[in-house]
Amino acid sequence: MHFSFVNFAKGVCILPITEDGKVICIRQYRHAVKEWQWELPAGAIDPEDNEPLSAAKRELEEEIGCQAKNWIDLGNVYPSPGSTSEQIFLFAATDLIKTEQQLEATEQIDLHTIEMNELHQLINSGEFKHGAGLAAILRYLIKNEG
Repeated sequence: MHFSFVNFAKGVCILPITEDGKVICIRQYRHAVKEWQWELPAGAIDPEDNEPLSAAKRELEEEIGCQAKNWIDLGNVYPSPGSTSEQIFLFAATDLIKTEQQLEATEQIDLHTIEMNELHQLINSGEFKHGAGLAAILRYLIKNEG
C-alpha cells in the first residue's frame, strides 16, 4: 500500500501575554485563503535553530518586536496528520520586553494587543481561524485556568 503526504518543516507558534494579561495578536494577509487573518506569531524552525524554543524566541522578536523573560512549553500538535508531516511546537511567552520588529520584506503584519475576553469573542465568532494559534490558546487556558 502506498501513502502520499507532504513533508513539511517543523514550526513554532507563540502566545504572547503582556504583564496586564492581554494578548498580542497579529493580522496578516494570507494569499492562500485570500483574506486577512487573525493569528499568533508563528514560523518555521530554521536549520540554525538548535531547538524549537530558539525558533520561538526568534519569531517573537521578528514578528512582534518583543523578547520574553518567561517561556511556557505548551507541547506540540500535528495540524493535519493525514496529509502532512507538519509538527508545530507551542509556547506561551510572558514578561515581555519591547525591542524592534524585524519583518521580512514580504510580511505585512499589523499588531493588536487585545483583552483575553476579546480573543475569546474572536474565536467564538469564527474570526480567529489560525489552527496553531487555537491550539496554543486552548493548551494555555487548560493549563492555567483549570
